[in-house]
Amino acid sequence: MKKKLVVLTGAGISAESGIKTFRDSDGLWEGHNVMDVATPEGWHKNPALVLDFYNQRRKQLKEVHPNLGHQILAELENHFDVFIITQNVDDLHERAGSSNVLHLHGELLKVRSTKNPNYILDWQGDLNFGDLDDDKNQLRPHIVWFGEEVPALDQAITITQSTDYFAVIGTSLQVYPAAGLIDFTTRETPIFYIDPKPVKIPNLRNPLEVIPEVASEGMKILKKKLIEFI
Repeated sequence: MKKKLVVLTGAGISAESGIKTFRDSDGLWEGHNVMDVATPEGWHKNPALVLDFYNQRRKQLKEVHPNLGHQILAELENHFDVFIITQNVDDLHERAGSSNVLHLHGELLKVRSTKNPNYILDWQGDLNFGDLDDDKNQLRPHIVWFGEEVPALDQAITITQSTDYFAVIGTSLQVYPAAGLIDFTTRETPIFYIDPKPVKIPNLRNPLEVIPEVASEGMKILKKKLIEFI
């Protein structure tokens, strides 16, 4: 029976594929203040800007490809029962071949009703005014904006509680509630932390190994270490 590996991924793993992060550029995301394009207030203030912003992100996503970090994570399914919990809204984990991916902050290639949060559609092209649900409500990006609840959090906690190994890749561990998932591992669970600029994890009770590398290089090291445990 395969051991369980839970991996929390953030913007750092997608950055190597060419997807820009806002935390590296003073709160600007592709030139926009995140409060204007990633909050309910921004949506109510200027929905046209928000729709255009995510339409551009959707176009960009089609031009990038999974990198070695994504690919190694998919390959680890040959050895472990791998569950990926990602803060990213792209589909690069899935395109690399990972089977179990939980998106905490939504997905670029989906939209949902502005009135019914359970009305969710796959969406590849532009989302425009006049694109409605069955009850004639406007559709919006299926993104968890700042200030909104994280519907997948309970599932993420359940997945984390029973893991044998926990890895953190390419996230600053500054965005909650995702950053708090480590606290739901058992005390004996080894934590592996891959980031070129790792931060200190306060009050961590677990065994910790920091790998100060970008995701692709760090995943080479992590794969070797994990397979040694088998």
